[in-house]
This record gives sequence, C-alpha cells and structure tokens, in this order.
Amino acid sequence: MAKNFVSNKDETIKMFENPFLEKFTRIHYSVPLFIFLPIIIYFFYHSFEDLQISIVKVGEFIAVGLFVWTFTEYALHRFVFHWMPPGKLGARIHFVFHGVHHDYPSDSKRLVMVPTVSIPLAALFFFLFKAIVGPVHVFPFFIGFISGYLFYDMTHYALHHYNFKSKFWLNLKHHHMLHHYKDMDKGYGVSSKIWDNVFRTTFGDKNQNSAA
Repeated sequence: MAKNFVSNKDETIKMFENPFLEKFTRIHYSVPLFIFLPIIIYFFYHSFEDLQISIVKVGEFIAVGLFVWTFTEYALHRFVFHWMPPGKLGARIHFVFHGVHHDYPSDSKRLVMVPTVSIPLAALFFFLFKAIVGPVHVFPFFIGFISGYLFYDMTHYALHHYNFKSKFWLNLKHHHMLHHYKDMDKGYGVSSKIWDNVFRTTFGDKNQNSAA
C-alpha cells in the first residue's frame, strides 16, 4: 500500500506552541467513557422513572438512535473531517481536526474525540434531536445515539492498536486500514461499513484480501 502517513509509530507532532492548548489535543481513549456513560445511565433512569416511558418504546428509540448514529458517523467523517477548506488556513484547520490522524495514525492519544469537541457536538445534536423527536423521546433516542458514538470511539482505538482473531473484527480493521493506507477517499465507516456500501465508497473485491 502507498505510504500515506508520516509515522506509523505511537508518536505524534506538536499542534500548538502554547502548552495549554496542546494539552487539549491529546486524550486517553477511556476518557469518553467516563464522560458519557454517566449521561447514558441518567437518561435511562430519567426515561423510566421520571418520564414513565415503556420499556418497548425505550428499546425502539434506542435502536433508532443507534441507526442514526451510523449515518452521522459516516457523514461527519466524509463531509466534515475530510473537508479541505481553501488556502493555508484551511489546510491548518483540516490538519488540526483530522489530518494529524492520517499523518500519525498510530498515535494512541489522538484516536478518540477530545472533550472540547465531543461535548459541544453532543449538546448540539441533543437539542437538534429534541426538536425532531420531542422533549420526551429524545432521552431514549440519545441513549442509542451516544452509545453508538462510544462504540465508534472505542472501535477506532481498537482497530489501530488491538490484534484481533475474530473474522468480523479483522474484516472491519482491514476496511479501516485500506482507508488509511490505500485510499482515504473511501472507507469512511469506522464502526460499520453500512453506509460505505450504500454510497459505494467501499473498496473493490480485489482489495478485500490484500494485506493491511
């Protein structure tokens, strides 16, 4: 595969000269769990105890939230993370948001979203979905949506740093490695390949058995 990276070691490059700003660009992969799992637990409690939503309805909205996340993951990765604004400033913005990950794909501290990005995004999506599904059902819906996000973040870390034996995980890892090392204009799905198949941004059969 083509060498579309600067370093494949667990190392990185400084993004900001200011040490305070630099500190917020790196994160341990477990941090999103500590931030969002309590929110999920509270939303479960709120859905059942305060809002008295039936277990069937909670399950339905969780499933819908998970499904919506799969598309959100694909759309964010394809149209936001891989968007290249014009000019030097645009290149800088792209590098800070996602380009650094492609240059240093094995940097273990830049594989999940930092809270300075994930928390505002989560708040934005919560109020957006509240307007769409209503002030009651948004809580179980968001359980599914945020659970999907956490699965994505943990999967992304694992695909870069775990040695899998399961055929499912090996296939998913291979898909993501092709995105990094063969063609970054394909393979935008990380935790699933659903929308790559729908929008034909997956890789051809000849690549499926090639070495990652």
